[in-house]
Order: sequence, then C-alpha cells, then structure tokens
Amino acid sequence: MQFIDLKTRHQLIGEKINVRVQKVMDHGQFILGPEVRELEGKLEEYSGSKHCITVSSGTDSLLIALMALGVGAGDEVITVPYTWISTAEVISLLGAKPIFVDIRQDTWNMDETLLETAITDNTKAIMPVSIFGQCPDMDAINSIAGKYNLPVIEDAAQSFGATYKGKKSCNLSTIGSTSFFPSKPLGCYGDAGALFTNDDELAEKFRWIRVHGQQRKHNHPILGLNGRMDTIQAAILLEILEVFPEEVQKREQLGQTYSTGLAGVEDISTPTVGEYNTSVYAQYTILSEHREQIQQSLKEKDIPSVSYYSVPLHLQPVFENLGHKEGDFPVAEKVENECLSLPMSPYLKTEDQKQVIDAIL
Repeated sequence: MQFIDLKTRHQLIGEKINVRVQKVMDHGQFILGPEVRELEGKLEEYSGSKHCITVSSGTDSLLIALMALGVGAGDEVITVPYTWISTAEVISLLGAKPIFVDIRQDTWNMDETLLETAITDNTKAIMPVSIFGQCPDMDAINSIAGKYNLPVIEDAAQSFGATYKGKKSCNLSTIGSTSFFPSKPLGCYGDAGALFTNDDELAEKFRWIRVHGQQRKHNHPILGLNGRMDTIQAAILLEILEVFPEEVQKREQLGQTYSTGLAGVEDISTPTVGEYNTSVYAQYTILSEHREQIQQSLKEKDIPSVSYYSVPLHLQPVFENLGHKEGDFPVAEKVENECLSLPMSPYLKTEDQKQVIDAIL
C-alpha cells in the first residue's frame, strides 16, 4: 500500500499528459511558455481570484508574497508553530521575525482568538496556514487584520480545492499561496507553486519579482529572484486540473469514510472539519496518546503512516534565537506528540482503506 498514490492518476491520464508535454518539446519555450499563462487563466477561473501568478515552488510563492509586501529587517510576521518549516523560513530569510500564535484544538489551524494580542507596531503581515486540507476562520482573521490595516497571506499549500463559506481556498484574503509539489492536492511532477490576489498592484509586483524584479527587459525597479515556472509542469497541471474536481470529491468521501470507521474509538481523535469548511484532506490525520503502538501495528501489516511536524517550529534549533521553550504553545505540542497521518489520495482503494481502519480497530 502506498502512503500517497501518485501512479494511478498517471495511468488514467498519462497519454493526455504526454501529448501536452510533446507540444512543449515541439515549441521549445521551456520557461514561461504559453501553457503557463493558459494554466494561470484556468486557475483564476477555478479559484475565483482576479490574478494567478505561477512560480517555481510553494516556498518561493510565500517568499515572493512577503517581498512584494516589503517585509524586511525589523518586521514581524505572525504565523503558527505547527506547519512545515517553509512558512517561517521565508520570514527569517528576509530578516524579519516569525511571531507564533497557537493553534485551535479542533481544526488545528491558527487560533484567531489569540491573534490580536500578538500584533505589535512591528507587525507587517499575518500568515495563517490551512493545515491538512482545510482553511482557518478567515473572516475572523481578516477582520482583525483589517482593524490594524495588515495584509493576510493564506499559506494554502495543503488546501487548494477546499472551501470556506463557499469560497475557494487561495481567494480568501489579500494573498493566497499554494504549492504544486507532487503530493499536494493539486500536484504536478516536480516543484511549482502559485500566488493568487485580487490586487492589481500586488499581482504586478509578483510578476516582476519572479523574473529578478524585471518590469521589462533590462529594467529592474525592485529586487527579485528566479521564481519562474517550468512550462512542462504547467502543461502537466493543465491535464491534472481536468480531473481535479472529481479528485476533490473522492478526497472528501474517503475522509468521511475514515471518520465514520474510526468514530467512537477510545483514545483516538479524528479530524474536525470546521462549520463553514470543506476539506481536501491533503493528509488524513488522527490524534492518539498511543500513536507509537498504532503506527507499529500498521507497520506490521505493511501499512505506511507518517507523523507530520513532529518537532514544531518554535522548538526547531534554527529558531532557538526566538527564545521559546516547551509549553509555550501547548495545543501545537499536543498535536505534534499525538498526530498520525494515514494513507490518503483520491485513488486509495476501498479495500485498502478498510484494511487501514481494521488494523487500527
């Protein structure tokens, strides 16, 4: 059994992908070729955002977003300690300081009730993370941000395709950022990412920054980086996007089947999907004080499982200078101590999922 099945989809649509890739090989525009703009248009339509700017990776999308907002030395950006390191890494790379607030006990997303107390005169932006496939309470976060005239960047690397109050993830705040890393809900065959915004000025800055700050040939009004998207990845994503809505439905069904099958099991907490949310279950994650025993039981039956973010960011050695200690963010620490992600992808077989559930029971 595979933890994330990346092969079955290609068996289904591989021929169409090969045709798309061959067209790229024939025209030879391997960077920012016509498929890139075609993909951006399709993603704008899907998300409802005015602008989509594709980039080289999900990490670069966060970095470009912060650069466009002018984040730099002495600034603070508020985020969460329970996430992949990219979220805080890009803040520090620009000389700014990550400020952590704890996560909620139910959705494991940013606890919006703690947000306002973390805002200072140095706060430059707020970066909530849509963890494991669902969005935080974005209205509450946006409301607090608006009170202090702060931009909000949704780190939606794990939630593309999910909705909050009927609106798509990546179109819920000032900026939406996502990743097309192969294991993500909408994943390509390499590294890529995208930024979304309804702000014309920000969109223009994103486009400049991804080509070394270049406004037009040989004219660089701002600092940038090499953040361009590979045309072959855009071509691949164009075909995957055709089956993506169906995959989102399959993910929701599989998530519900897991939750139903594990409901009421003593010492296991299944994911809570927020009242206004749908989830794409980038990972289906349970909590248990007996995680190691469960993981061992699964391993004995050749069932893979993963403990994501088993060291939260505030306890990572690279952020030691922030001065945090164990106990500072108790909910994040509880989740990292007890979380276990189970096999999940749109093509997880019914019999395999039953085997996982039976092994846990």
